[in-house]
Amino acid sequence: MITVLLAGGHLLIEDVPGVGKTMLSKALARSIDGSVRRIQFTPDLLPSDVTGVSIYNQETRQFEFRPGGIFANIVVGDEINRASPKTQSAMLECMEERQVTIDGHTYRLDEPFMVIATQNPIEMEGTYPLPEAQRDRFMARVSMGYPVEAAELAMLDHHAGADPLANLAAVTDASEVAKLIDVVRQVFVSPAVRRYAVDLVSATRRTPDLRLGASPRATLHLVRAAKAAAALDRREYVIPDDLQRLAPAVLGHRLLLSADAVIGGRRAEQVLAAIVASVPVPHAGHPTSSGPRGQG
Repeated sequence: MITVLLAGGHLLIEDVPGVGKTMLSKALARSIDGSVRRIQFTPDLLPSDVTGVSIYNQETRQFEFRPGGIFANIVVGDEINRASPKTQSAMLECMEERQVTIDGHTYRLDEPFMVIATQNPIEMEGTYPLPEAQRDRFMARVSMGYPVEAAELAMLDHHAGADPLANLAAVTDASEVAKLIDVVRQVFVSPAVRRYAVDLVSATRRTPDLRLGASPRATLHLVRAAKAAAALDRREYVIPDDLQRLAPAVLGHRLLLSADAVIGGRRAEQVLAAIVASVPVPHAGHPTSSGPRGQG
């Protein structure tokens, strides 16, 4: 989650109800002293509830823009796949463009800007699955899974009294996060490592086990996430291991299995693991390699 934030991306958290998807999102939002909005997605939520709307003011005889829930540094989109496709599309366009256009006027979104969207598996009742093009807007997808018994017991203690997030204090602010994002952009990526990223992603388009591979946007997201991971490891350069570790989270939600792979009981994670294992790994990565700093 921190990696995606510092990479300037958006995160999709997918899991069954009740495992703490929204709690985790709110915890990150509260740890940053910036603007935070939460949008509860429901079937009757309108696109204007997300983006905002122009309302006529009879006193001034002018239209006034009232911002929607998307105008914040951290936007928690809860159960995004319970909203209609039209409303989903309105939010995801904002994610890509980082601006909203209403009645011919363009409004820039806050910086930094991150959407943390949660969704239930598509098998759950009352869900509208995100189309492939919209899932591609998310830099990464993670699943939390059920906690171990010790963690579940500790959860009972934390929830015995007040809200466990009530005393969570901010450890940084929005302007500091924006500076960190700029620092991450300067992390060095050697030509060999950039080539490796392209090879990993392009390999997903050639395997017969997938009918839809990862897009060029996925290549950009993979390299940007790897830069953030390197910075968090106190490195000024990306190594191949960064790409390998992040490939499941960054690429997995963009892949669609072929009919034969589905019949054979294969999962996208298995196919991706086989691809990562098959692509030759370069030895370069340190900034002593040739190439301009910060590329990728």
